[in-house]
Amino acid sequence: MLTCIIQYQIDPTQRAAFAEYGARWGEAIPRCGADLVGYFAPHEGSSTLAYGIYHIESLAAYEAYRARLADDPLGRENYALAQSKKFILKEDRTWLKSVHR
Repeated sequence: MLTCIIQYQIDPTQRAAFAEYGARWGEAIPRCGADLVGYFAPHEGSSTLAYGIYHIESLAAYEAYRARLADDPLGRENYALAQSKKFILKEDRTWLKSVHR
């Protein structure tokens, strides 16, 4: 099992738009095959860092999941939302593997 942590740098004046974006992924991501931990928007401290975290079986499963997400109507709508409102300034993915048993 792999964990993907997406770190976003967002426009601090558009936190509500990012919250909408994250809430939509709450429906689309599990439907397309990943185990969503959650989307996290700034609350205190940094006003620009946000995160999306999910688990997936393997990198091969990730590729199939990404294809399903790109074909999903809500997934496409969410990508379009982010592009039109431009609230995501930067996005980085980190892949982690649990070392505890």
